[in-house]
Amino acid sequence: MLQPSFIKKILNSKNVLLAGAGGGFDIFCGLPIYFALKDLGIPVHLANLSFSFRHGEITGVKHGANIVEVTAASFGNEYFFPEGYLAKWFGRKNIPQSIYCFRPCGPPALFDSYKLLQNKLGFDTVVLVDGGIDSVLRGDEARIGTPLEDMCSLVAVNQLTLENKLIVCLGFGAETDVTSSHALETLAELMESGAFLGATCLEAEMPEVKRFKEATEFVFFEMRGYESVILSSVLSALEGKFGDHHRTRRTLGSQLWINPLMPIYWGFDAELVAKNVRYYEQLKDVSTIEQVSEVIKAYRAANTPRIDSGSNINESTT
Repeated sequence: MLQPSFIKKILNSKNVLLAGAGGGFDIFCGLPIYFALKDLGIPVHLANLSFSFRHGEITGVKHGANIVEVTAASFGNEYFFPEGYLAKWFGRKNIPQSIYCFRPCGPPALFDSYKLLQNKLGFDTVVLVDGGIDSVLRGDEARIGTPLEDMCSLVAVNQLTLENKLIVCLGFGAETDVTSSHALETLAELMESGAFLGATCLEAEMPEVKRFKEATEFVFFEMRGYESVILSSVLSALEGKFGDHHRTRRTLGSQLWINPLMPIYWGFDAELVAKNVRYYEQLKDVSTIEQVSEVIKAYRAANTPRIDSGSNINESTT
């Protein structure tokens, strides 16, 4: 009771890789875990499926064809480079921490990148970090968010030989393109199968959370106009905001439903999550990210999504 199963598995690890599963700011959702592990002296590394490559090349040490190790000295697009600005924050705090950026690619190439990092860093646990909950949806929900990159990460990581392969989600209810009532039904199914490994809630006064907030707000300031909507919602919820509260101009004109579910970490076994994804077996045979997209679209076209009953907890955001 005092220690959720996913936390216990992480704490029993000898070497941990925290990896943003879906691109963008996903790796930021893992920062509270990162700071907690650092304080305990457990080796921990950061990686992110990086959308920064879509805005131009980024500088840093190249590892293989699809990994760039970003440090405080790296350069990328001045408007969109979350990993670079996070590395600069680490540098200002005298924290020697680089961030391994994966170029978005299909599952086989992404697996090669993970395997290369595993050989280099020696981690025995991978924690895929997702902002929101779409990485664990089974695929027949009325709205399924943006699972493309999440699925590439899931397929790649599940091919690794590791002690632990986990998924941790933060920001439930912050995705306006996910049917939350269906997501809760899927979570119940994951509980039944044993894939769910517990939950824990962040608190504003936790030292790890204070550093997470400071780092995120630093990057938001450097990337004004490109802030993460999900992280903005999580930070608002941590501050006790509720309902239609806007932290970034990006959400002006929409109606938000900030709520206390957003700062909760939900932990899952990645292999058991994969068994619950209705189209996962077809993803094992694809090579490119475009083919992953085609598999998802084909499944959605051939199978009638569950009907949205109107009981969606974030119904007011759509």
